[in-house]
Amino acid sequence: MKKVDTFRALHRNRLQDDPLVLPGPWDAVSARVYEEAGFPALATPSAGIAAALGHEDGSTPADEMFAAVTRICGAVEIPVSADVEGGYGLAPKELVERLLEAGAVGCNLEDSEHGLLKDPHRHADWLAEVRYAAGDRLFVNARVDTFSYGDGNPERAIERAALYVAAGADCVYPIGAPVDVLPLLRSGIQGPLNVFGRLDGEGPSPTELGELGATRVTFGPGLQRAAARTLREAADRLRTQT
Repeated sequence: MKKVDTFRALHRNRLQDDPLVLPGPWDAVSARVYEEAGFPALATPSAGIAAALGHEDGSTPADEMFAAVTRICGAVEIPVSADVEGGYGLAPKELVERLLEAGAVGCNLEDSEHGLLKDPHRHADWLAEVRYAAGDRLFVNARVDTFSYGDGNPERAIERAALYVAAGADCVYPIGAPVDVLPLLRSGIQGPLNVFGRLDGEGPSPTELGELGATRVTFGPGLQRAAARTLREAADRLRTQT
């Protein structure tokens, strides 16, 4: 079975209390750690990779992002989906080719730019072009930024999601959706639902997010930031010993 088929199958027939948990590697070492821990697949965070490369979130040059994704994909045997933000202005065919060359089996694509929501119909048309160029070679996760940059109305998020699913998106990601609206989103959105998971203990666990409707859970740059805090604590301890 091809990696993309394996990845796609991981989203099917999941029990309500067993969502697909996808850690976010920012380099080869972190990717190997997650693979060795037993996770079946990974999803890179653009913000985590940006931090690792010394960039602000959203300012990583395309070539650097694809190079980082290539190193991560090459470091593990399990499937890797790549967050490529808004596609870096690449034509759909070129975007698909670069993702496949990097070894990715999927991609996360945003529907906002510079903090503003894109027109959902034009974005859906663009997603349809990505889907056509990719065929069945990539799993497309369409991010919905209504709760980040829009009015936060779940009905608007559902409307955007419907357009993206109709355009061929395999999964929808209403990032930043409040926990209490997840059941509504689940009832109104067809197909797999990606939900953001928190690592600070303040939010629901992945199991609880699954019970609320999540098909899969990703963490953005949360794991990279947690690793950075751990490194800082180790550095502080070392400093006090010298």
